[in-house]
Amino acid sequence: MMKDKSTPNILDKLGDLIPTISVNDQQIAYKNPKQTLLECLEAAKVEVHYHCRDGFCGACRVTLREGEISYPNGEPLAFVKTNEILPCCCVPVTDITLEIE
Repeated sequence: MMKDKSTPNILDKLGDLIPTISVNDQQIAYKNPKQTLLECLEAAKVEVHYHCRDGFCGACRVTLREGEISYPNGEPLAFVKTNEILPCCCVPVTDITLEIE
């Protein structure tokens, strides 16, 4: 399980790739590379707690079980443990599997 911590222009590199997000027995296609992962989950009616939407507070923290994400605007300021991500400010780079508590 890897996180790409500093991939510039990742949205451009996604190209025609449509990552799949596996969460809560759902498969969600990440079709809009201009959305954050949080926005994509919200559009699919997946509940994720959040506050700031900018990576400052860490309230939206979820566990990345499989796959790779990127923070296109740089690393979040909130502390995240190994395998934790902040969906408010990241995008999937590959198919990912999330655990949301």
